Amino acid sequence: MRCLLILAHPRRDSLCGALFDAYTEGARQANVECRELILSEMHFDPDVHAISPDQQPLEPDLLRAQRDIQWAEHMVFVYPTWWGTFPALLKGFLDRVLTPGFAFHHVTNDRWNKLLSGRTADLITTMDTPPLIYRFIYRAPGQQALVRATLGYCGIRSVRIETFGPVISATAGQRQQWLDRARSIGSRLPAGALSPGQRRTQRVTAWLAALRLQFYPMTWIAYTVGALAAAAGAPLAMAPYLLGYLVLFLLEAATVFLNDWFDFDSDRLNRLGGPFTGGSRVLVDGRLDHAAMRKGIGLSILGAAGALVALAAVVPAAATGTTVGIYALFAMLALAYTVPPLKLSHRGLGEVDVALTHSAGAIMAGYVAQGGHWTDSTPWLLALPLGLAVLPSILLAGCPDRTADQAVGKRTLVVLLGSRGAIRLAMAACLAAPALAALLALTRMDLSALLGWSAAGGTVHAIWLWRCLHRLASGKRPGRIDGPIVLALTFILWFCLPPLIALASASGR
Repeated sequence: MRCLLILAHPRRDSLCGALFDAYTEGARQANVECRELILSEMHFDPDVHAISPDQQPLEPDLLRAQRDIQWAEHMVFVYPTWWGTFPALLKGFLDRVLTPGFAFHHVTNDRWNKLLSGRTADLITTMDTPPLIYRFIYRAPGQQALVRATLGYCGIRSVRIETFGPVISATAGQRQQWLDRARSIGSRLPAGALSPGQRRTQRVTAWLAALRLQFYPMTWIAYTVGALAAAAGAPLAMAPYLLGYLVLFLLEAATVFLNDWFDFDSDRLNRLGGPFTGGSRVLVDGRLDHAAMRKGIGLSILGAAGALVALAAVVPAAATGTTVGIYALFAMLALAYTVPPLKLSHRGLGEVDVALTHSAGAIMAGYVAQGGHWTDSTPWLLALPLGLAVLPSILLAGCPDRTADQAVGKRTLVVLLGSRGAIRLAMAACLAAPALAALLALTRMDLSALLGWSAAGGTVHAIWLWRCLHRLASGKRPGRIDGPIVLALTFILWFCLPPLIALASASGR
């Protein structure tokens, strides 16, 4: 491991200096390759006089510091906490050395590239304030500023914060314990900057990010609507219900994993990815490698197949073939979103595919798992307005991805129609969904209780969404449109929550 140690106390002969030496000693004895920056011995102007730090020439010591930062895999900051934060010497160093183009690059006003990603850092600080008071009463302002607003902004992940204090009342024995602690931390670096627990946590959070769990509640609600519609007021058969949803959950996981795999080139070019666009980015950011993702894809597909076999064993024998056939059909459509040879998202059919699988696919999966027959009209009619309601969010999510998708030859509807055309299609869909719900509620008495509130509430929400999209289509579109996407996603709820509530109420009577 390549470790850069930075001493930010204005005095070399200080407790921080001794902690710095102890950490360095432990690291060197463990054969860690180390470089040192002692800020009090460096010559540079700590003030930024130019409009931007990158417009002010760097002194030789700062140029060397930038080379050392680029060289390092792990960084250690040793500094005192004064007045709740770090010394002016460290602040001036960071102001000058973490320049645009070196530490970060702004893409848009609210989007930037973290140019120092992949590095980790330890913070070692001393203070006279009792550490618990500093953390829970003062809320650790200096540490928060360094971890989040400075190092984190540039992509450096702080993995350990060691706070030693209160110094003013520390005995010689306590100080020796602190020095031993710093030496011990340095000696552990060959095993990695992260502790075993941190590595496990990092792995878990990476897989949670890859799953993109923010999209699963919609599928579960639609699935439950189908299950309750088939039960027709009777209690749900829980074994088929749980196994059926497990199949859907694992298929959705396989789908998002496959999207990350096959859209890697597009995601790598995409500078406008967000919580709803651009994939999970766990492959692009290196949080998971392709070998791990391959295992995730395989396990999720095998798990879905195993759950489907178990589901087929618990549904009535007469419904086994229908259930397996419906699940297999919609599984094929879901996986074919990005998977060759169909690659529906590359042929202008991806948005329709998502709308179909997340409406008719989810509802019908719940319906047949509870013994309903696929030829019954109720689940299909419930899916019609829901599918239209899904379209705006899918179309909007493709707008920030358009440039990257077009660059790799991906012909989504947004690429084919242009962002403005796709937004106009989303506007039409957001008006058509409540209109269709109202028509079905008026013409089918059995659907009036299920879709009446969908039509009423959906109309109000549709007007709000339509006006937002109209402004978006008429004006200059920002790169990121997270707000309109959230508005479009919540619009979907009007076409699955009212039927869910009505059917659940009927089941409870």
